[in-house]
Amino acid sequence: MTFAIHGLPVARGIAIGRAVIMAGRVDVAHYFIEASQVEEEIARLRSARDAVADEIRRLQQTIVAMGPKEAPHELTALLDVHLMLLQDQDLIDGVRHWITERLYNAEWALTTQLEALSRQFDEMEDEYLRERKADLEQVAERVLRYMKGVASPVAAPPRRASQGRQQDLLLEGTVDVPLVLIAHDLSPADMLQFKQSVFAGFVTDVGGRNSHTAIVARSMDIPAVVGSRSASHLVRQDDWVIIDGDAGVVIVDPSPIILAEYGFKQRQAELERGRLSRLRHTPAVTLDGQKIELLANIEQPEDAAGALAAGAVGVGLFRSEFMFMGRQGHLPDEEEQYLAYRRAVDGMQGLPVTIRTIDVGADKPLDDTRRDAAHLNPALGLRAIRWSLAEPAMFLTQLRAILRAAAYGKVNMLIPMLAHVSEIRQTLSLIDYARSELDGRGVAHGPVDIGAMIEIPAAALTLKTFLKYFDFLSIGTNDLTQYTLAIDRADESVAHLYDPCHPAVLRLVAQTIAEGAAQGKPVSVCGEMAGDTALTRLLLGLGLRSFSMHPAQILAVKQEVLRSDAARLAPWAQRVLEAEEPSQLLD
Repeated sequence: MTFAIHGLPVARGIAIGRAVIMAGRVDVAHYFIEASQVEEEIARLRSARDAVADEIRRLQQTIVAMGPKEAPHELTALLDVHLMLLQDQDLIDGVRHWITERLYNAEWALTTQLEALSRQFDEMEDEYLRERKADLEQVAERVLRYMKGVASPVAAPPRRASQGRQQDLLLEGTVDVPLVLIAHDLSPADMLQFKQSVFAGFVTDVGGRNSHTAIVARSMDIPAVVGSRSASHLVRQDDWVIIDGDAGVVIVDPSPIILAEYGFKQRQAELERGRLSRLRHTPAVTLDGQKIELLANIEQPEDAAGALAAGAVGVGLFRSEFMFMGRQGHLPDEEEQYLAYRRAVDGMQGLPVTIRTIDVGADKPLDDTRRDAAHLNPALGLRAIRWSLAEPAMFLTQLRAILRAAAYGKVNMLIPMLAHVSEIRQTLSLIDYARSELDGRGVAHGPVDIGAMIEIPAAALTLKTFLKYFDFLSIGTNDLTQYTLAIDRADESVAHLYDPCHPAVLRLVAQTIAEGAAQGKPVSVCGEMAGDTALTRLLLGLGLRSFSMHPAQILAVKQEVLRSDAARLAPWAQRVLEAEEPSQLLD
């Protein structure tokens, strides 16, 4: 019987195939040991922990060998988080306590400490940090599996021949049957094995739009639905399943008519991707002759190849913080950073690269979640430029590396989360000091344009001050929406209120674009609004001429640009700004 399961759409697209149910949690034996066995149990646990750490390191090496297209950078960062959790002192000391003081066997001690730490995560106010409990659970699960000798839960079953009417409708005579994975949860390490397997999409019971599983799914462009709550219990092994990653719906045991309908949608999407690919070398110019700059957001130097392949005319946002995350306190030195920035500059083959200085905190902790948890609200705490100014030695190291890379190509420097003129002056003073340090060492460096992120309402409301000091502005619409509406974008309980089309948000965006144009300073949008084709015409009508987005979104946005008349859109965009509910006019 056909039925539907609803969850959260986190990665677009449609996947159709037979269900493979991921093995559930490992059953853990609970028993007491003798005092003479304490050291033996501790050694057994240590051996399992070390083996899992080695396995994760081998997976990281596999990622490097596969390259960014097949295994995106997010996996490296997330596996680093798992390595850090394996070495977490609270976890280690707690397990040792249960073995030594209570004489629990190693597996029982590990699950007991996991429950204690899970309660601490549940009490955290920040939604992103609460979601990190899943990472801790995944690490413990891998250790337990190793101790019990159970294989990884993600294994690629053999492909089988097509059988039955539904398969024939879907596959049109091919012999390979697609497979989709149904799981309670997936760890980053599982995701890497998932990428190397035959699965066409996945569904999980847990997870939010900003969970690690969702982040990796989007980066891999795999249709996915998370937060389905009960899919792993309701779906049976080998059921036919449709995953609609656009709507967040999972259809189980679909009728031939539904199956044929979604098969048609799937083929149409593939044809559309093919059509878009032909626009790669077409200049982004509107019908009325306005040249539009379509830039790429990247996180690693190797992502430059994907940006070029998508037809980007430069990098509008290089998120440098990904080089700093998961390093267990061992931050990259000047030489490592310089070489990374240089690779990105060389990779873009003469096109401009905008490097944002480190933006950590809130939803992007370096590696110690307890440090962020100490703040009542990390999103409003010591993050981004505030953290950089509080750590001037670290900041100067990064500034010197960026300035050195600028000797080899066009480099812009972007400063995140500025709000006060005192922060602006302090930042510019440190940039000058970094230049003088390089001059003193006789090290070559190049000129850079310096820009500011407009992502705090205070910045959007004091644009004249910002434009006195900076060469360009970049609007970070994700945080601007969050801070304008007082919405934690990682909190599912208020996610329905997160609205980038709220009149207040749109007016701040429009004011920033208009003020930049009035003073002859470039303005770009680098948040999710830039890659949302439903908003392309509105942004063009508001006067935006520079968009920066994930490379996978560039061609779809370019198509909207080519179909638009910016001059005709301007009056309509003003009506949208004045509307009480702008989204109605957009629809």
